[in-house]
Amino acid sequence: SPAMARPRFNAPTAAEAELLLLQKQALAEEEAAKTKRELLTHFLQDKLSREERSSMCGLHRVRTVWRSAQRKAKDQELRQDIEVLSQTFARVMDCKDGVIEVAAGLVGWGVLPRDTHDPPKTPQALVRELEEAEEQQNRALRSHLHLMDQLLHLQRCRLGYLEQGFSAQVGALKAEFEAERCGISGGEGEW
Repeated sequence: SPAMARPRFNAPTAAEAELLLLQKQALAEEEAAKTKRELLTHFLQDKLSREERSSMCGLHRVRTVWRSAQRKAKDQELRQDIEVLSQTFARVMDCKDGVIEVAAGLVGWGVLPRDTHDPPKTPQALVRELEEAEEQQNRALRSHLHLMDQLLHLQRCRLGYLEQGFSAQVGALKAEFEAERCGISGGEGEW
């Protein structure tokens, strides 16, 4: 019969219905697990980015505090250096002021000649003249030491030549003495 040739759709059996229910539940659980994994991944990524920002802020604070401590230490060191240099400068200036006062006093007492055409010099001018005189004295000393070195070299060369001449004369005298001694000892019977 034609009715028999056509497939018949029967109502699902209880086993098939249970199987379909289990498949739907499995799909729902899988979807729920996937959603849970995505939420967990998103949560962990957010937490990681917050931790990284917090770490960067903390590192920045640590670096700022460290730099501040280093600046404070260096500041104190530089202030001590400035104090030492200031004291050294004051001592040098006192020393130069003393030299200027002595020089000014010698000019005033007539020990050093004063050019009557020039007005009295300011301390700065006297300091400049003193520095120029020191530089001139240093140049003269260097020149003197150079000339002394040249004279010493010349004297050593001269001494070397004299020693060579002396050695040659001593050798000649020894040879002459030996010759005479041989002549005397060989001709003893002639006297």
